[in-house]
Amino acid sequence: MQVRTTRFANVEVQAEDVIRFSEGILGLEDCHTWVLLADAQNEALGWLQSTTRAAVALAVVTPRRFVPDYQLRVFRRELASLDLARPEDAQVLVIVAKNERGITLNLKAPIVMNLEKRLGRQVIANGEMPLQYELTPTALRKTA
Repeated sequence: MQVRTTRFANVEVQAEDVIRFSEGILGLEDCHTWVLLADAQNEALGWLQSTTRAAVALAVVTPRRFVPDYQLRVFRRELASLDLARPEDAQVLVIVAKNERGITLNLKAPIVMNLEKRLGRQVIANGEMPLQYELTPTALRKTA
């Protein structure tokens, strides 16, 4: 199937590559189907691309690559819709943003996916987690 994007032109993906977010993503509740794309220049970076809105692509990374002690804690019911056999089977990604000070990660509202069943959900982490965890220049160089 063809996915139209403004960032990557048209992308050919298989129907089984589509990840369904029944509740959408915060601020993008109308976007229910997404594909995960690799970044051509940076292996640490991925893009969660909406299949229905060409202009919507979210930069995402695995949080432990930049925050080795990151632990996601959520109520079990938050993950029920993902139909995970075991919680450790979940793929956890966080959204990358850029502000006037640099690059940040949203550790408070990660994306959790069951890649086997192609289901995803954005959750709110329990406890104190920053919405804008600033990456240091050293952390960025380690992944380049």
